[in-house]
Amino acid sequence: MSRTAPLVTVGSAALFAVGLLAGCGSPGAAPAASSAPASSPASSPSATSTATPAAPSASASQSAASQAQASTDPAAPAPAGWKSFTTGDGMLTFDYPEKWTINDAAPGAGGAAVDVLTDYGKTIASLRTGVVTGAECTQKMPFMQYDTAPVPALAQKGMAPRFVYEARTDRTATDPAKATMFAYGLTSEPEPTGTEACPMTHFFNWPPSGASFGGVYDPFDTTPGGPMHVDSPEVYKDTPEYQWAKQMIMSLRPAGK
Repeated sequence: MSRTAPLVTVGSAALFAVGLLAGCGSPGAAPAASSAPASSPASSPSATSTATPAAPSASASQSAASQAQASTDPAAPAPAGWKSFTTGDGMLTFDYPEKWTINDAAPGAGGAAVDVLTDYGKTIASLRTGVVTGAECTQKMPFMQYDTAPVPALAQKGMAPRFVYEARTDRTATDPAKATMFAYGLTSEPEPTGTEACPMTHFFNWPPSGASFGGVYDPFDTTPGGPMHVDSPEVYKDTPEYQWAKQMIMSLRPAGK
């Protein structure tokens, strides 16, 4: 089946302050994490995976997307057959679809460096801890927000991060194919207002310095086996790939909870 021509463009890394996620959205292969049956989404403090129980066309302008009312409902409980993964430092756990795989680059190390791949080999999200945050907002740019919801399980000092799916447009870009960047993930930044915002900073507060968990949407992605005809961010939002990625990212929580 052929894919329709892209209607939106992907931006440069300059629009996205989370360099750790630069590899998300590209095809890749990785070994699967070990798995074993379990009766609870909580897992032991080791880098293992366990089964969990059941439970429109867009443009880079200030369009209705930036003004659209975002979702405030948290993700639903993990469906039957999903697994849970706990980082090697025993600090964080998240749920993920049973057909997806985990590439744990630092098992047992202080901190986490985890990539999640779909069953067709696409890196859908990356988790990093021990991230140094504090990027400066040197310029603002047009922004679009397509989805957002709080993640109370990760609250620090009474402040909970939120999941967000958004975009930024670089007015100075000379290549239209690099003008706009779309990404989703967790952030502790307040929700922007108006028509302009600082560059995307998908970091959230987590000891000792910060963490990130998210990925990017690429309307030009042609990974074999991926969703078809998703050449706008609104259409992508309705795909199982996005819905599962959101649910997985929002399931992140302190291990044992």
